[in-house]
Amino acid sequence: MNEVRIFRPARTAMQSGRAKTREWVLEYAPGGRETPDALMGWAGAGDTHNQVRLFFDTKEEAVAFAEREGLTYQLIEDPAHRPPRPKSYADNFRFDKVG
Repeated sequence: MNEVRIFRPARTAMQSGRAKTREWVLEYAPGGRETPDALMGWAGAGDTHNQVRLFFDTKEEAVAFAEREGLTYQLIEDPAHRPPRPKSYADNFRFDKVG
């Protein structure tokens, strides 16, 4: 129950923007099995930790929080993360454009 994972979320496949990919996320590991609710049939669990997602500006802040709270953490770093290259719309119409 005291196990968390710290990661930087990937961008969504539905849009090309990079919103919410610069923050680090700390989320708890699933505690137990989900069971269907008797009345509505929705999946639910008795553990509410799986509903908690904490956002941090830096990796160091997330790790410091996990250590301060006594949580066992798994740090997942993205080796393929690269900074975005600024582009200009006007470059599409340049005369010396290759290709």
